[in-house]
Amino acid sequence: MRTLFWILLLGNVILFALMQRGGLIWGEPGYQAQPALHAEKIRLLDLSPGVPADQAQAQISKAAPEKPVVTAVVPSDPEPILPAAKTATSLPAARPEPAEKPAAPANKPLPAVSQVPVAHKQAEPVCLEWGDFSGDDLKRAMEVLSALKLGEKLGQRQIEYDKGYWVYMPPQKNKADVNRKIAQLKARGVSEYFVIWEKGVFQYAISLGVFKTKEAAENHLRKLRTQDVRTARVGERNSKLKTTMFVLNKVDALTEGKLMEAKKDFPGSELKDVPCALTR
Repeated sequence: MRTLFWILLLGNVILFALMQRGGLIWGEPGYQAQPALHAEKIRLLDLSPGVPADQAQAQISKAAPEKPVVTAVVPSDPEPILPAAKTATSLPAARPEPAEKPAAPANKPLPAVSQVPVAHKQAEPVCLEWGDFSGDDLKRAMEVLSALKLGEKLGQRQIEYDKGYWVYMPPQKNKADVNRKIAQLKARGVSEYFVIWEKGVFQYAISLGVFKTKEAAENHLRKLRTQDVRTARVGERNSKLKTTMFVLNKVDALTEGKLMEAKKDFPGSELKDVPCALTR
């Protein structure tokens, strides 16, 4: 039995050696050569029937070559391997970090909104009549209109009445008395007067103003009383009375407003709108 074992083992060794040298396996002529066996490491085991099993196991353990220890180095954080062609396009572009918002400024008072005047449509010029005036009122009204510098826009027309009222001082005895009264009037601030020199009932009388209505005449008399003119009186005048009406052609709203304000100093006067065709 022992002899048979050795014969079989030797035959296997010879057969294996022929296979390594000639590259020949039954039925497979193109078999590639296997790595050469190290003969010096081959050990023959004594497996005779009389050898105990534990001894045979020990021989097998000694005959087994030591397995090489392979140490694999594994990176702690391996990077993924990406195809070279897709590396530049497959990865999404990194989004830029949003810039920090600037801190909100402290509450500041809003600037005051300037009051811009709204442009209004220019009012059309108007035509007016103001009057009628006589005596002292006529002089004062002319001073007001002269200050407005109306130029060609200012005109006037005469109005004649069959009956009117006047404020006057009774006729004096002679020219000397007339001159004395005139001196007294000037001393009291009265500058508007007219002496009637014609013969008749009112010769040497001194007229202090002629008015269209009795009310206007009485108002003027009250004013003279404040100037210490005591002998003046109101009377009806039977002769024709001429007064003056001022005509204003196409004046603006500013001028109209000034005239309305001036009218307050002339209680008996009237300021009214008229068609511009009448002022030509």
